[in-house]
Amino acid sequence: MDQQLTFADSEFSNKRRQTRKEKFLGRMDKLIPWARLEAVIEPHYPKAGNGRRPYPLSTMLRIHCMQQWYNLSDPAMEDALYEIASMRLFARLSLDKAIPDHTTILNFRHLLERHGLARQVFEEVNQWLSEAGVLLKEGSLVDATIIEAPSSTKNKTGERDPEMRQTKKGNQWHFGMKAHIGVDARTGITHSFTTTAANEHDLNQADQLLHGEEAFIFADAGYRGAEKRDELKHYQADWHIAEQPGRLKALKRRPRINKVRIQTEYLKASIRAKVEHPFRIIKCQFGFVKARYRGLKKNDCKLAMLFALANVVRVDQMLRARG
Repeated sequence: MDQQLTFADSEFSNKRRQTRKEKFLGRMDKLIPWARLEAVIEPHYPKAGNGRRPYPLSTMLRIHCMQQWYNLSDPAMEDALYEIASMRLFARLSLDKAIPDHTTILNFRHLLERHGLARQVFEEVNQWLSEAGVLLKEGSLVDATIIEAPSSTKNKTGERDPEMRQTKKGNQWHFGMKAHIGVDARTGITHSFTTTAANEHDLNQADQLLHGEEAFIFADAGYRGAEKRDELKHYQADWHIAEQPGRLKALKRRPRINKVRIQTEYLKASIRAKVEHPFRIIKCQFGFVKARYRGLKKNDCKLAMLFALANVVRVDQMLRARG
């Protein structure tokens, strides 16, 4: 839908140099299958005639995506639409017409949470990638990352989030949740994920991270013994699990004798490295290093959108690498 630009927006669009934000939003605008994602949400989206006329679904979905990319709260997203022309144009808005306020932005997020639509968006993105021949499902890499949650009790309830837990990693304690992911071994695209409290053992979620078509599975030392578990025995795949750090350290004390085994561990690590790509994108690029909401359900909804958008960014990276 073409939007008539205000004088300020028109002057902005005619300037010569494009910022990194403009270039990124331009690539996402062309790459994301908007029609397919809107079709997932449209049956649940408010229709005109029932109270105040709703903003176009395409506008609200684009605003929600920008919230994930730039880790913005609802009020901060509203401010950005007024202040940043490139974000306003991406959302197909202009200053001479109404801009969605933070309550409207919050209500759209609640709509996705209420109907589990973020998970459906994640699945639709992966279906689109499968049809395009990008998501191949030859092998899987599995891993988990801890996402910190606020540990302060200075809130209305006077207590920490009851659904979050603390766990020890190395010599450090962490309070929050875990994102467990299954990643395509060739592309580094996330095909499945689960959200749990931080004290959940990685092995307990392994069955939820596999699609069943794998020829091989790579995992770190936290998944040792996976192939012996009852729920994982039926997978006809070769398991390649890293040695315990202490065991690897012992092997390195006698490098000549253990040369082949050490090289095998380095090879496993190099293949397994792709599982870190989605974590790098959502944490370093999108800035999601701490849980924004209370409760696992709300955070699972946010992670579904983050991993869906991270998959699109990963495809964008591969396209740009090819030149």
